Amino acid sequence: SEIKFAEVLCKNRYVGRTFIQPSTRLRQLGVAKKFGALSGNVKGKRIILIDDSIVRGNTIGPIIKLLRNAGAKEVHIRVASPPLMYPCYMGINIPTSEELIANRLDSVKLAKHVGADSLAYLSVDGLVQAVRHGIPKSVGQVGHCTACLTGIYPEKLEW
Repeated sequence: SEIKFAEVLCKNRYVGRTFIQPSTRLRQLGVAKKFGALSGNVKGKRIILIDDSIVRGNTIGPIIKLLRNAGAKEVHIRVASPPLMYPCYMGINIPTSEELIANRLDSVKLAKHVGADSLAYLSVDGLVQAVRHGIPKSVGQVGHCTACLTGIYPEKLEW
């Protein structure tokens, strides 16, 4: 895209992972302490913020507010994963679909909800293509679990 890259957030490395906090309120408090905007790189700018994923949606809204308060004219979000829409029973602590904001809001509604000018996700096909990039075809079948993205689980779920 040839868009100039600049850091716009300063992360406090002494604040732990907000994603794993046990309550929404604790996650929100953690986010407030976790980031500061670098106003010299933000003021008067149109920002495209790249995030690795949006799970519950507790982090991205306060970050957008922080960037707008620092003077950003526009904030566009691009997510380097597809929307997480289904529970993960294979290792990530996401027990219900209701916790996942992408399960309730499409990208347009989510952008409005978090205060972004736009929001777009990587496709499932794009993710699979990216993680398989550089793996020789001679390796044979390579599997990657996409159950939390597609709802298709690699093993039958028993209750």
